[in-house]
Amino acid sequence: MPEPRVDHIIAVHNPRRPIYRAVESVLKHTAAPIRVSVVCHNTDPGEIRRVLGELADDPRLRLLELQDGVRSPSGPFNAGMDAATAPFTSIMGSDDELEPGAIDSWLAVQRRDGADVVIPRLAHAGAANVPTPPSRPFRAAALDGVRDRLSYRSAPLGLVSRERFGALRLMSVPGTGGDVEYSTALWFSGARISRDRRGPAYRIHNDASDRVTLAPKPVADDFIFLNRLLASELLRALTPQQCEALVVKLIRVHIFGTVHNRQDPALWTPAERATLAAGLEGCVGAAPHAVEVLSRSDRALIDVIRDVGAPADDLLAAAAGRRRYLSPPSLVPRNPLLLLAREAPLRFAVASALVRAGL
Repeated sequence: MPEPRVDHIIAVHNPRRPIYRAVESVLKHTAAPIRVSVVCHNTDPGEIRRVLGELADDPRLRLLELQDGVRSPSGPFNAGMDAATAPFTSIMGSDDELEPGAIDSWLAVQRRDGADVVIPRLAHAGAANVPTPPSRPFRAAALDGVRDRLSYRSAPLGLVSRERFGALRLMSVPGTGGDVEYSTALWFSGARISRDRRGPAYRIHNDASDRVTLAPKPVADDFIFLNRLLASELLRALTPQQCEALVVKLIRVHIFGTVHNRQDPALWTPAERATLAAGLEGCVGAAPHAVEVLSRSDRALIDVIRDVGAPADDLLAAAAGRRRYLSPPSLVPRNPLLLLAREAPLRFAVASALVRAGL
């Protein structure tokens, strides 16, 4: 077997996950020399081998085992990267799949541009493109972390050069967010970053009932990664513009997402409200001007988050209000002079729509 160009790492923690579909989408539809490492995370490798059937005999496949007792995908992805020897690594969830020829397309983009990182097209199963990151229209090479809003792609999917980033690892935290620091290091590294805008997609499925990143958990668990990132040397090394771009994303996606994902008012105890407010203030402390580009409805939600004594129903109502994306309060900042700022909602919405359209 020729030396692999890509070590493709798939983490699986349960034999009931659709691991066969994930592995088949890579092995049966990739012409380039690859190696697929299925990392059996806190589960019996024998059961995973049984589920894989004839695919387990493919010489391009290997099973790795990790028993760490931590409910997080960071550990198995790191184990796969530790075992990698190919020039590029790529990671994938066990319930997702690649459209035929995806890795071949990524490698073609990499060769064309001499890229250190290739960002794939991302799509939901049976649905439109996922509009992240909302980069500059038609831009496919020499992407910039600030100008192309790369922070909105947290998951480091696609190709990552081991020569340039072989020492990087995901943050080992329970639950979500372990990939944010890793991807931040990629996007603001000055590396050559390309995007496969029209190639075969990395396709996200939501048919697994026990996906780790969707499981409910205390707000403090969701913010472990956030607090570590805000205190990190990586954050302190960013320019003010880079830090502001990152913090706007952290507020939009992680702070606001924490509210959106907890629709039961009973979940919002005084302790949870205090943790939420502290997470917001940590972000604002890192980039005080970041909130200025947010929409009026975003700022209304921020006001309620800061008022920890406000009723939980007010918090949820404000969260619902900011998701009326075409309403004037969701498109206009409080300062109208910032209407056309790069991270302001109007330009952000236009860029997202163009990515969704494949432009």
